[in-house]
Amino acid sequence: MTQRTHWNQTLSAEGLAALQQPGGVIVCPTKVGYIIMATDKAGLERKFDAKERKRNKPGVVLCGSMEQLRALAQMNPEIEAFYQKHWDADILLGCILPWRADAKAALPQDGRDELMMDGRGTSCFVIKFGVPGEQLAEHLWRTEGKMIYASSANPSGKGNRGKVEGIGERIASKVDLVIEADDYVASIQPDKTVETRYEQGVMVSMVDKNGALVPEQKGERSVQPCPVVIRKGLDIDRIMMYLADGFNTWDYRHGEYY
Repeated sequence: MTQRTHWNQTLSAEGLAALQQPGGVIVCPTKVGYIIMATDKAGLERKFDAKERKRNKPGVVLCGSMEQLRALAQMNPEIEAFYQKHWDADILLGCILPWRADAKAALPQDGRDELMMDGRGTSCFVIKFGVPGEQLAEHLWRTEGKMIYASSANPSGKGNRGKVEGIGERIASKVDLVIEADDYVASIQPDKTVETRYEQGVMVSMVDKNGALVPEQKGERSVQPCPVVIRKGLDIDRIMMYLADGFNTWDYRHGEYY
Protein backbone atom coordinates (compact mmCIF):
# COMPACT_ATOMS: atom_id res chain seq x y z
CA MET A 1 0.00 0.00 0.00
CA THR A 2 1.27 3.49 -0.87
CA GLN A 3 2.71 5.35 2.12
CA ARG A 4 1.06 8.65 3.09
CA THR A 5 2.38 11.50 5.19
CA HIS A 6 1.33 15.06 6.01
CA TRP A 7 3.75 17.88 5.24
CA ASN A 8 4.97 19.42 8.51
CA GLN A 9 6.47 22.66 7.11
CA THR A 10 10.00 21.22 6.87
CA LEU A 11 11.86 19.10 4.31
CA SER A 12 9.97 15.82 4.00
CA ALA A 13 12.33 13.06 5.09
CA GLU A 14 9.96 10.46 3.65
CA GLY A 15 9.75 12.30 0.33
CA LEU A 16 13.50 12.68 0.14
CA ALA A 17 14.09 9.01 0.90
CA ALA A 18 11.61 7.93 -1.78
CA LEU A 19 13.15 10.17 -4.45
CA GLN A 20 16.65 8.96 -3.57
CA GLN A 21 15.68 5.42 -4.51
CA PRO A 22 16.18 4.36 -8.15
CA GLY A 23 12.89 4.88 -9.98
CA GLY A 24 11.31 6.62 -6.99
CA VAL A 25 8.04 8.50 -7.63
CA ILE A 26 6.00 10.59 -5.20
CA VAL A 27 2.99 12.91 -5.12
CA CYS A 28 3.71 16.33 -3.61
CA PRO A 29 1.59 19.45 -2.93
CA THR A 30 2.27 22.74 -4.75
CA LYS A 31 0.69 26.19 -4.82
CA VAL A 32 -1.88 25.01 -7.36
CA GLY A 33 -2.53 21.40 -6.42
CA TYR A 34 -0.68 18.11 -6.46
CA ILE A 35 2.08 16.93 -8.78
CA ILE A 36 3.93 13.69 -9.50
CA MET A 37 7.70 13.91 -9.00
CA ALA A 38 10.49 11.73 -10.38
CA THR A 39 14.27 12.09 -10.69
CA ASP A 40 15.41 9.51 -13.26
CA LYS A 41 14.37 7.63 -16.40
CA ALA A 42 12.74 4.77 -14.51
CA GLY A 43 10.78 7.24 -12.40
CA LEU A 44 9.73 9.17 -15.50
CA GLU A 45 8.41 5.98 -17.08
CA ARG A 46 6.41 5.28 -13.93
CA LYS A 47 5.13 8.87 -13.90
CA PHE A 48 3.86 8.66 -17.48
CA ASP A 49 2.28 5.28 -16.83
CA ALA A 50 0.53 6.44 -13.66
CA LYS A 51 -0.85 9.53 -15.35
CA GLU A 52 -1.48 7.92 -18.75
CA ARG A 53 -0.08 11.15 -20.14
CA LYS A 54 0.59 12.00 -23.78
CA ARG A 55 4.27 12.49 -24.57
CA ASN A 56 3.96 15.52 -26.84
CA LYS A 57 4.05 18.19 -24.11
CA PRO A 58 7.25 19.89 -22.92
CA GLY A 59 8.78 18.26 -19.88
CA VAL A 60 8.67 20.15 -16.59
CA VAL A 61 11.89 20.67 -14.64
CA LEU A 62 11.50 22.00 -11.10
CA CYS A 63 14.23 24.42 -10.02
CA GLY A 64 14.79 24.93 -6.31
CA SER A 65 17.17 27.85 -6.78
CA MET A 66 18.13 30.48 -9.32
CA GLU A 67 21.58 28.88 -9.40
CA GLN A 68 20.04 25.63 -10.60
CA LEU A 69 18.02 27.44 -13.25
CA ARG A 70 21.13 29.23 -14.53
CA ALA A 71 23.05 25.95 -14.63
CA LEU A 72 20.42 24.13 -16.71
CA ALA A 73 18.61 26.54 -19.03
CA GLN A 74 19.68 28.84 -21.83
CA MET A 75 18.64 32.40 -21.02
CA ASN A 76 19.52 35.91 -22.16
CA PRO A 77 19.86 38.75 -19.63
CA GLU A 78 16.27 39.91 -20.15
CA ILE A 79 14.83 36.45 -19.50
CA GLU A 80 17.04 35.93 -16.46
CA ALA A 81 15.92 39.30 -15.05
CA PHE A 82 12.30 38.29 -15.70
CA TYR A 83 12.78 35.10 -13.70
CA GLN A 84 14.59 36.96 -10.92
CA LYS A 85 11.63 39.31 -10.44
CA HIS A 86 9.33 36.33 -9.94
CA TRP A 87 11.80 34.62 -7.63
CA ASP A 88 12.06 37.72 -5.45
CA ALA A 89 8.26 38.14 -5.38
CA ASP A 90 7.63 34.41 -4.71
CA ILE A 91 5.51 34.02 -7.87
CA LEU A 92 5.07 30.66 -9.56
CA LEU A 93 6.47 30.84 -13.10
CA GLY A 94 7.31 28.35 -15.82
CA CYS A 95 9.05 29.24 -19.08
CA ILE A 96 9.79 27.08 -22.12
CA LEU A 97 13.55 27.30 -22.67
CA PRO A 98 16.30 25.38 -24.45
CA TRP A 99 18.82 23.46 -22.38
CA ARG A 100 22.35 24.72 -21.94
CA ALA A 101 24.65 22.57 -24.07
CA ASP A 102 26.85 21.62 -21.11
CA ALA A 103 23.85 20.71 -18.94
CA LYS A 104 22.34 18.57 -21.69
CA ALA A 105 25.66 16.83 -22.30
CA ALA A 106 25.95 16.05 -18.58
CA LEU A 107 22.60 14.26 -18.42
CA PRO A 108 22.80 10.51 -17.80
CA GLN A 109 22.53 8.73 -21.15
CA ASP A 110 19.57 6.62 -20.10
CA GLY A 111 16.97 7.92 -22.52
CA ARG A 112 15.41 10.36 -20.06
CA ASP A 113 15.76 13.24 -22.51
CA GLU A 114 12.83 12.02 -24.64
CA LEU A 115 10.59 12.10 -21.56
CA MET A 116 11.72 15.45 -20.14
CA MET A 117 12.00 17.48 -23.35
CA ASP A 118 9.77 18.08 -26.35
CA GLY A 119 10.81 17.33 -29.91
CA ARG A 120 12.67 20.65 -30.12
CA GLY A 121 14.84 19.84 -27.10
CA THR A 122 13.11 22.35 -24.82
CA SER A 123 11.60 21.96 -21.36
CA CYS A 124 9.47 24.08 -19.05
CA PHE A 125 11.71 25.31 -16.21
CA VAL A 126 9.57 26.16 -13.17
CA ILE A 127 10.38 28.21 -10.06
CA LYS A 128 8.51 29.08 -6.86
CA PHE A 129 6.05 26.22 -7.27
CA GLY A 130 5.42 25.71 -3.56
CA VAL A 131 7.46 25.22 -0.41
CA PRO A 132 7.01 21.43 0.07
CA GLY A 133 8.43 20.67 -3.37
CA GLU A 134 10.91 23.55 -3.38
CA GLN A 135 12.53 22.09 -0.27
CA LEU A 136 13.00 18.74 -2.02
CA ALA A 137 14.25 20.26 -5.28
CA GLU A 138 16.73 22.57 -3.55
CA HIS A 139 18.12 19.80 -1.36
CA LEU A 140 18.50 17.21 -4.12
CA TRP A 141 20.21 19.68 -6.47
CA ARG A 142 22.52 21.12 -3.81
CA THR A 143 23.58 17.81 -2.26
CA GLU A 144 23.40 15.34 -5.16
CA GLY A 145 23.10 17.34 -8.37
CA LYS A 146 19.74 15.66 -9.04
CA MET A 147 16.82 17.45 -10.63
CA ILE A 148 13.11 16.78 -10.25
CA TYR A 149 10.78 16.25 -13.22
CA ALA A 150 7.06 16.69 -12.70
CA SER A 151 3.51 16.49 -14.05
CA SER A 152 0.20 17.35 -12.41
CA ALA A 153 -1.07 14.48 -10.25
CA ASN A 154 -4.41 13.76 -11.83
CA PRO A 155 -5.75 11.79 -14.77
CA SER A 156 -4.57 13.66 -17.88
CA GLY A 157 -6.93 16.51 -18.68
CA LYS A 158 -8.62 16.50 -15.27
CA GLY A 159 -7.76 18.66 -12.28
CA ASN A 160 -7.23 17.43 -8.73
CA ARG A 161 -8.87 20.60 -7.27
CA GLY A 162 -6.08 20.90 -4.72
CA LYS A 163 -7.44 17.89 -2.86
CA VAL A 164 -5.34 14.81 -2.27
CA GLU A 165 -8.34 12.61 -3.05
CA GLY A 166 -8.48 14.30 -6.46
CA ILE A 167 -5.31 12.60 -7.65
CA GLY A 168 -7.37 9.49 -8.38
CA GLU A 169 -6.97 5.86 -7.40
CA ARG A 170 -4.64 4.97 -10.26
CA ILE A 171 -2.00 7.56 -9.39
CA ALA A 172 -2.38 6.97 -5.66
CA SER A 173 -1.70 3.26 -6.16
CA LYS A 174 1.27 3.65 -8.50
CA VAL A 175 3.53 6.02 -6.53
CA ASP A 176 5.74 5.26 -3.54
CA LEU A 177 4.55 8.11 -1.31
CA VAL A 178 1.80 10.72 -1.16
CA ILE A 179 2.62 13.91 0.76
CA GLU A 180 -0.70 15.48 1.78
CA ALA A 181 -1.17 19.20 2.47
CA ASP A 182 -4.63 20.28 1.35
CA ASP A 183 -4.37 23.08 3.91
CA TYR A 184 -1.22 24.46 2.25
CA VAL A 185 -2.78 24.43 -1.22
CA ALA A 186 -5.91 26.21 0.06
CA SER A 187 -3.81 28.86 1.82
CA ILE A 188 -2.31 30.12 -1.47
CA GLN A 189 -5.66 31.34 -2.85
CA PRO A 190 -7.64 31.99 0.34
CA ASP A 191 -10.25 34.10 -1.45
CA LYS A 192 -11.06 31.32 -3.92
CA THR A 193 -13.17 28.20 -3.63
CA VAL A 194 -12.24 24.71 -4.80
CA GLU A 195 -14.27 25.46 -7.94
CA THR A 196 -12.82 28.90 -8.71
CA ARG A 197 -9.14 28.72 -7.81
CA TYR A 198 -6.41 28.25 -10.41
CA GLU A 199 -5.20 24.68 -10.74
CA GLN A 200 -2.13 25.48 -12.81
CA GLY A 201 0.69 27.95 -13.12
CA VAL A 202 1.35 30.40 -15.94
CA MET A 203 3.58 29.13 -18.73
CA VAL A 204 5.52 31.48 -21.04
CA SER A 205 7.31 30.34 -24.17
CA MET A 206 10.71 31.98 -24.56
CA VAL A 207 11.55 30.12 -27.78
CA ASP A 208 10.60 30.31 -31.45
CA LYS A 209 8.81 27.52 -33.34
CA ASN A 210 12.10 25.64 -33.73
CA GLY A 211 13.05 25.86 -30.06
CA ALA A 212 15.64 28.64 -30.37
CA LEU A 213 15.74 31.33 -27.69
CA VAL A 214 13.88 34.55 -28.52
CA PRO A 215 16.22 37.51 -29.11
CA GLU A 216 16.87 40.27 -26.63
CA GLN A 217 14.69 43.30 -27.32
CA LYS A 218 16.99 45.93 -25.77
CA GLY A 219 14.19 48.45 -25.59
CA GLU A 220 13.27 48.11 -29.26
CA ARG A 221 9.68 47.64 -30.41
CA SER A 222 8.04 44.92 -32.50
CA VAL A 223 10.92 42.48 -32.06
CA GLN A 224 9.96 39.02 -33.31
CA PRO A 225 9.90 36.25 -32.25
CA CYS A 226 8.88 37.38 -28.77
CA PRO A 227 7.77 35.86 -25.44
CA VAL A 228 4.34 34.20 -25.65
CA VAL A 229 2.02 33.40 -22.76
CA ILE A 230 0.86 29.88 -23.66
CA ARG A 231 -1.00 29.01 -20.46
CA LYS A 232 -2.88 31.19 -18.00
CA GLY A 233 -2.92 30.36 -14.31
CA LEU A 234 -2.07 31.55 -10.82
CA ASP A 235 -0.90 35.20 -10.71
CA ILE A 236 -1.47 35.74 -14.45
CA ASP A 237 -2.17 39.43 -13.80
CA ARG A 238 1.14 40.01 -11.99
CA ILE A 239 3.09 37.99 -14.53
CA MET A 240 1.66 39.96 -17.47
CA MET A 241 2.64 43.17 -15.68
CA TYR A 242 6.21 41.91 -15.35
CA LEU A 243 6.14 40.97 -19.05
CA ALA A 244 5.02 44.50 -19.90
CA ASP A 245 7.77 45.93 -17.70
CA GLY A 246 10.51 43.78 -19.25
CA PHE A 247 9.50 43.38 -22.90
CA ASN A 248 7.98 45.92 -25.29
CA THR A 249 6.62 43.06 -27.38
CA TRP A 250 5.00 39.85 -26.11
CA ASP A 251 1.99 37.80 -27.07
CA TYR A 252 -0.89 35.81 -25.57
CA ARG A 253 -1.78 32.45 -27.08
CA HIS A 254 -3.34 30.27 -24.39
CA GLY A 255 -3.18 26.59 -25.32
CA GLU A 256 -0.29 26.69 -27.81
CA TYR A 257 1.85 24.32 -25.75
CA TYR A 258 0.27 21.24 -27.28
